[in-house]
Amino acid sequence: MTEQATTQLRITPGTAPATPDTAGTPGTPGTTTDPRQALTALRAEIGKAVVGQDAAVTGLVVALLCGGHVLLEGVPGVAKTLLVRTLSTALSLDTKRIQFTPDLMPGDVTGSLVYDARTAEFSFQPGPVFTNLLLADEINRTPPKTQAALLEAMEEHQVTVDGEPRKLPVPFLVAATQNPVEYEGTYPLPEAQLDRFLLKLILPLPDRDQEYQVLAKHASGFDPRDLAAAGVRPVAGPQHIAAAREQIAKLTVSPEVLAYMVDLCRATRQSPSLSIGVSPRGATALLAASRAWAWLAGRDYVTPDDVKALALPTLRHRVALRAEAEMEGVTADSVIQAVLAQTPAPR
Repeated sequence: MTEQATTQLRITPGTAPATPDTAGTPGTPGTTTDPRQALTALRAEIGKAVVGQDAAVTGLVVALLCGGHVLLEGVPGVAKTLLVRTLSTALSLDTKRIQFTPDLMPGDVTGSLVYDARTAEFSFQPGPVFTNLLLADEINRTPPKTQAALLEAMEEHQVTVDGEPRKLPVPFLVAATQNPVEYEGTYPLPEAQLDRFLLKLILPLPDRDQEYQVLAKHASGFDPRDLAAAGVRPVAGPQHIAAAREQIAKLTVSPEVLAYMVDLCRATRQSPSLSIGVSPRGATALLAASRAWAWLAGRDYVTPDDVKALALPTLRHRVALRAEAEMEGVTADSVIQAVLAQTPAPR
């Protein structure tokens, strides 16, 4: 099975409600009050600007519902940045973008104290991290010191400057993009930061039909910098996300499914191809993502298939290959697929 095939997070026909008619006035979220309908409508709305990438769209929604963060990896030009911008527009959320460069400083991300000569006092100037949806563009092009500036924000949803913690808005999501590590001028993300991402999504190159649709959009006058002209409008808002989180918290997870998640994560620690397996934090991330996925599918309980659907994007960045396995062409995805195949699932 190819990597592209294994990363397609899709709600299959019949498992989720059809995209509803959520027409509302321009600039305001759609009229539906049902959070599942509102969030299901995102796919059609984002499709007005982004062709394909349904798996990444669903993954971003899952992360929002879990209060987690997403790492988007793909070669330049596969619409990583456009996808995040379109999502924020369709969700009626505040968004800011940071272009990570080798000379970016931690204070450029979190904000810093600035001296005001008129008052002879220091005042805090918030950085771009104070937003709902932070687009951390090409995060692996900046040194580890600046990458680490996001750790507290991602884990605690707050920023501490001069000893004073400052809360971030709710909801808060970091959508970081990165080029494959073999590209020139990239720094590998440290394991501690990778573990803070709920999901790592691989954005593949489009197939021929999708690439034709991209060109057809541009030929008809589509401007990726003007999403309003493309017809993208808010179909959901923070109130839908908050209501969805309340419903997800009530989902039932049987002891058998919980044990299945534990067995999967423990099996990665015993794999001869891995030097680092999935930690207990990874197991809790798999639980949260599986519950959000089940809710999107219209169920109030989690099945083993939900766990299997989220295993790759939730776990692939939490393991480390042994050098000899890497030289033999083994990948993190292939190891996790083998673990899924070898671990009995409850019936």
